[in-house]
Order: sequence, then C-alpha cells, then structure tokens
Amino acid sequence: MAHRYNVFSLPSQLVDTLTPRTLTGQAPPREPSPPPPPKGTPTSNAKGCNICLGAAFADVDEQRAHFRTDWHRYNVKIRLTGGHPVTESTFAQLVGGLEDSLSGSASSDDETSDESDTVNVLLSKLNHTTLSDVPEDGTFRVPLTAVTWFHSPPSTQIGVYRMLFPLDTPSSAYLSELKEMQAIVEGGRKWAMFMVAGGHFAGAVVRVGRVGEEQDEVVQTRKRKPPQPKPETEVLKHKTFHRYTTRRKQGGSQSINDNAKGAAISAGAMLRRYGEQALRDDIRELLRDWAEDIYECERIFIRASVSNRRIFLDYEGCIISKGDDRLRTFPFPTRRPTQAELARCLQELVQAKVSRLTEEALRAQDEAYLASLPKPKPHPMQPAPESSEKPRPVRLTKEEELHRERWSRFLNMVSKGRLEPLKGFWEREGEDIGGVDAPIPEWAGDRRVSVLQVAAQAGHEAVVQWLLFDLHADPTTPVSLTWTKEGGIESDASDVEVPPVGSRRTAYDLARSRAVRDVFRRCAADHPDWWDWFGVAHVPSALSKEKEEERDDKKKQRRKGLKEKMREREARERERERTSEVVPVVVEEPPKKEPASGVQKLGGLSGSTDGIAGLTPEMRAKVERERRARAAEARLKLLGRST
Repeated sequence: MAHRYNVFSLPSQLVDTLTPRTLTGQAPPREPSPPPPPKGTPTSNAKGCNICLGAAFADVDEQRAHFRTDWHRYNVKIRLTGGHPVTESTFAQLVGGLEDSLSGSASSDDETSDESDTVNVLLSKLNHTTLSDVPEDGTFRVPLTAVTWFHSPPSTQIGVYRMLFPLDTPSSAYLSELKEMQAIVEGGRKWAMFMVAGGHFAGAVVRVGRVGEEQDEVVQTRKRKPPQPKPETEVLKHKTFHRYTTRRKQGGSQSINDNAKGAAISAGAMLRRYGEQALRDDIRELLRDWAEDIYECERIFIRASVSNRRIFLDYEGCIISKGDDRLRTFPFPTRRPTQAELARCLQELVQAKVSRLTEEALRAQDEAYLASLPKPKPHPMQPAPESSEKPRPVRLTKEEELHRERWSRFLNMVSKGRLEPLKGFWEREGEDIGGVDAPIPEWAGDRRVSVLQVAAQAGHEAVVQWLLFDLHADPTTPVSLTWTKEGGIESDASDVEVPPVGSRRTAYDLARSRAVRDVFRRCAADHPDWWDWFGVAHVPSALSKEKEEERDDKKKQRRKGLKEKMREREARERERERTSEVVPVVVEEPPKKEPASGVQKLGGLSGSTDGIAGLTPEMRAKVERERRARAAEARLKLLGRST
C-alpha cells in the first residue's frame, strides 16, 4: 500500500530531493501553420467572423455553428471588456488548463446552472492566467492540468493541486512555495469550505497544518504517557442545513425558472421562493457568526452556481469580498453538499498524489500523452478581400421619377382590374406610357412583357376585352424566356392545353379562366385580320355568336336532361320508400275463453264478445266499427303485396 503524505507535512528528506516535473519527451514535429490574420482586421467575407480574428467558413451552417461555440462567446465578451480576442488553439489551451470544478452531483434534484460555466470561469480567471498565445515559431505548449507534479529520484512522483498555491505564482516557483508550506504556523493553517446546491448547504472551517506546540516542562520523577499526536486535519466548525428551493426531479432553482418563464403563481412556487430567501439569510447569518475565523483562513473554497455565488459575495456588508485572492473553487467534481462530502474534499485537497514510475516508464508515458494531444486545425484560406465600397444608388431625374410613377400606377390598376379609372388614366397618360404594346420596364421587376399578359393572368375579363377590342393590344407578344424555362405558368381550368415547358408562350397561354380565353376567341372571330390568332397567338379556334349560342343551347339541354333524370330518380326513391313501409298483417283468431264473472273493461281481445260486455250500445257499435276497419286495412295490404 502506497504511503499517504499530507502536503503540509511532507518528509524533509523527500522535499529536499524534489524537482519540478517536466515532459521528458519531445512533441512530434508539426507542419508550420499559416500566420493568423492581424488582430482588428475584419473580414469582408459574408461567411466569416469579424470577431474571431477573421475566421472564414465554407457554408452558412458552419458559420451558424461557430456562433454557438464557447470560443466565439468568449471572444465577444472579452471584446466588450476591452480585451483582445484569442485564436482557436489558444482558447483550447485555456479550456485545457481550466482549474475549476464542474459542480457534479450524484443527486437528481441538485441545482443546475442555466449558463455555461466554461466561458464565465475563463473570464473570472483572466487577470490571473499564466497562459499566453502560441509563439510564432511553432513551439508547442502543453495544456496545464489541475495537478502539478514533482519528481524525486529514482522513482517517486508527488502531485499537488495548483489551487493550493497563490494565484500569481508562476510554475517555476511552485517548488519554493511547496517548501514554504512545510513551515509550522502558530495556531495552524485554516481553510473555509462552503458548498450550496439544490437547497442543500454545507460549510466548515478546518485546520490543515500542524500547530506549533510549546515545550512543556516534564517532571522526570513522575512517569507520564507520551501525548498522542494531533491529527493533521481537524474540523473546527461545521454547519449543514436544507431549504426547499428546487422542485423534485425538475432541477433548477425557482428564481432561475421565474427569470426564464415568468413568475409562477402556484403554492409550491411561493414555498420555493420563501425557501431561497430563507437559505440566503441563513448562510449570510452563518458567515457573520464565523467572520473572525474566515478572516484568519488562508484559502476559501466555494462550490456554487452563478446565481448562488451571489449569496457569499455580492451584497452589502459581505464578509468575503468579490476580488479576494483567497477565493478558490474545487478543482474536481463534487457531490451533494453534506458534511461527509466536505470531509472527502478536504482529504482530496491536502493529500499528495503519489506514483512510482521509473525514468523509462515516465518517458513512455510522456510520449503517449504528447501523441494523444489533438493536432492544430489548419486555418481556412482567406478569400481575397472584396471591395468594401457599396454601389451608389442611381439618382433619377424628375422626368424619370414621373415616368416610373406612371408605370407603377398603370400596372397596379391593370392587375387589380379597375377598368373605369384605367380608362381615364389612359386618356391622360397613354401617350407618355408609350402605347399599349410598350414593354414593361425591367426596373418594375415583372417577368411579364406586356400589359395584356398581366391582365390575362390576373383573370380580369373586362380589362382584357378593353385592351383587345378598344386599344388593339398585340396578343402575339411572347412571354419572357427565363420565366418560360422555369415553368411558373399554370392555369386554373382543366380544358386548356398547357404548352410544354420551354416552348414559346403568349398572353392566351397565361389566361387562367375560360371567360378570359373566350374574349380572345371572340376577338379572333370578329377581327380575324388583325393578328395571326391561330398561329403565333396560340388561339385554338374562333368563337362566333352562332357557336356561342349553340354552346349555350347544348348547356341548357344538358342541364334540362340532368334535371329530368334527377326528378325520375327522386320519384323512384319515393315509390320504393312507400312500398317498403307496407307490412303484411296476419289476423289470427284468438282462442275462445270462458266468460269470466264480473264486469269486463274495454281493451280485451278483438274477436271475443267478452270485451264488449258491460258497454253501452253506442260504445259497443264504435268498437265494432274499429275492428272492421282494421280488418279491411289488413286485407288491402295483402292484396297490394300480391299484385
């Protein structure tokens, strides 16, 4: 079993032989990477990042993924504080050397933070970091770990957490600091340790160093037992308590949920808010009671989320100042705050890590570690900087502005089918427009070429008739070739033959209703010599008045025939329902019964004379008539079914 050492009471023979542990192997040669872009030089590429030293990306998805990375968030926050952004490799080194606790928990109802701790902890440690950018000569810098190692020949290694040393201590001075930690301090070295999560709190003030004992005079005449040595660590004060602040199996405090979703009104939410307030008051009251001991502590370890950390630091009259150099976080995962967990963390911090490896084993371990390190990513090739000058907007003259305004009003009235305002506008501005067949200007952004095409596609029958008959609009003007290739022309009618995609189309092909297409056919019948209707204009046939009347007559005859068929069908259905209601009734002679004594009431058997006994002659005649009527109805029904 390996011997356990306390970092404050290491054997002097071991301390004298310790040397700082460094990698004995060399890093594998790496290809020199291209120099990063100069700081502060934003890139003009649309798929780049102006903050992260001009990083460029292949597509938009890669750019969006970059904006969600911790590297980008760190550079954004560091720029807001007046600092300089770092490269991706430097940020990887910062994360690798992060000396912070991940605040792990073995309980499902512990509190979870709503923010990423990586970027926040890096920013809080910015003033104390000892890392720098990778030099330009390509030398490799090994990421720092939470434990620093010392070597004692021939095969002993001692590991100590860096958190135990002062924050501004360089790595080269760790050995001298370790030797100073072996000195005996009067009253012993004291630490304060606090944990809070999920409504659980645990705090303690502990002694971690040896106490200077006074040499008492021992009377030689009396035999006394030698005093027992004091333990290396001792808990001087401790306190644990719990408040209801977190909903069971949900995680997250009530205040965080209120900030994210709004204040809840349930009774449980009110209890949790009260629990948070009580927990905060209890912790601060405890800090005031332990104020004298906390002032004497060399280190103060706090495990808390971002919101719970304000309980200790950020309030008026706080015992622990926010910028105190004694503040530390646990450099390893922790569980639910309990007294046992504090004791475990204390032993983990003060016990030195011991390994027994020879020089050959160390060299092989170093080579394997260096080979496992990720290779630096090649910097993406920066595209050639484009001209940052924006195209200046073209200034229009008053005549051009008036001309555009006329066209805009003209197209608006045609597309909305406002015939009467359109006629008045054409009488005033028709000549300035350039005629009914004038092509639509490109600046209008319309892929149709003529006004007739706009009216035909919009389905305004009256406007199309006015353009064809009154203004003699040209129906043979072809549609734009680019729009034709895209196949964006559709018709709402099922009887129109759609030309194949890519063929030459006209205003008739854009018509989406039969009424608009009939206007083209009527004009072709009335004025066949105006245009090439059946060839270039794609009109299939002329529609004269005789053909239109004949088509209307056929429609009327068809509708009349349909109505007659509907009447016949309804008559057959009524007859079928009438016959289905007739049910044959079989009249059976009831068995004769002996006359009963006493008066018989109405409602007896139909065929017996007992049922009418005791009735008046008028009532007896009425019952007889009803019985004969029912018998006649039954015979008629039987005759109807037999026929």
